[in-house]
Amino acid sequence: MNLHEYQAKQLFRRYRIPVPAGLVATTPESAQAACAELGGRRWVVKAQIHAGGRGKAGGVILADADEQVASAARCLLGSRLVTHQSGPEGLPVGCLLVEQPTAIARELYLSLLVDRASEQLLFMASASGGMEIEAVAAATPDKILLTRVHPATGLQPFHARRLGFGLGLEGTQTKALAALMDGLYRLATECDASQVEINPLVVTETGDLIALDAKINLDDNALYRHPDLESLRDPTQEDARESEAKVHELNYISLDGNIGCMVNGAGLAMATMDLVKLHGGAPANFLDVGGGATAERVAEAFKLILSDPKVTAVLVNIFGGIVRCDLIAEGIMRAVREVDVAVPVVVRLEGTNAPQGLRMLADSDLSVVTASNLSEAADKVVTAAGRAARTGLREGAQ
Repeated sequence: MNLHEYQAKQLFRRYRIPVPAGLVATTPESAQAACAELGGRRWVVKAQIHAGGRGKAGGVILADADEQVASAARCLLGSRLVTHQSGPEGLPVGCLLVEQPTAIARELYLSLLVDRASEQLLFMASASGGMEIEAVAAATPDKILLTRVHPATGLQPFHARRLGFGLGLEGTQTKALAALMDGLYRLATECDASQVEINPLVVTETGDLIALDAKINLDDNALYRHPDLESLRDPTQEDARESEAKVHELNYISLDGNIGCMVNGAGLAMATMDLVKLHGGAPANFLDVGGGATAERVAEAFKLILSDPKVTAVLVNIFGGIVRCDLIAEGIMRAVREVDVAVPVVVRLEGTNAPQGLRMLADSDLSVVTASNLSEAADKVVTAAGRAARTGLREGAQ
């Protein structure tokens, strides 16, 4: 789960990580009032969305008067900001962060993330802050500094000294970096964050270190331990289908393809998508209905897949171990009848009561194609999707 910048900075303050003074605004009037409360003669207005690249997209505005702040708020609030990370549809701007500007001498980069390969936390730093770190890593990988923290020993002073030396920091600044890294480490471990990023981490003209931006990604699987953090979720920044899937306890991730996939089990879902790609298709989603799938859950999953206008065919691949295939067939038939299905549906069932489930589908009056194995199912759904796309089946049904 991602946090907005203002939410991340609230957590930063809790862990004594220095950030600029700022206030959240949801109206032009509250944005203008924030100027008086913050003081000063210049302010920075930042659109709050779950995507980077806001500055280049016009989502960060420097204002020299409180009237300009109100004008910027009127321009940004209620709009959809399109950045290189948001996708072409952009993300809605529902609130702003109004901050005092910072006198910047240098811009650095610092992040802490879970390195699954080494099973350790990894600090990543660079003197090329304020830039897209992916571009820096690709063009000049030597500018990326790495230091890993073993969970058995925790953060040690040498970690900060190593990064401080590599970043060209002076003695007092290295001490400040050590304190900042300690805050990041405690935040990540205590809040179950999978990534914490500061870009840029700035050295001010007076030599202080300040987190000018803040990005935090929390581990969804650990949110049950942090109801206070889970309450910070902003569903307007998430894919509507992914949010709906959570309500029905479905594991769903939107992808860019046109073949909807419904599978029980994450491993089988990955294998199914691989087979679809192998046969020349492109999955529209990852969808795991779970090992204990019921007919009701399958019906909801089916509706979810078909709500994606990109989908031109659906592949259902169920292995009946715990779940019974006849119940899956019942859910498929229910969903097909309840929803105006305008795309081909290919079903592969294997395991407990698979023959009964396939017989139920064959005896029904529904246009459902069955397959005896996964390779055959993938081939049939890719062929059907291509045929549907060529004939404009999905478009004509809308």
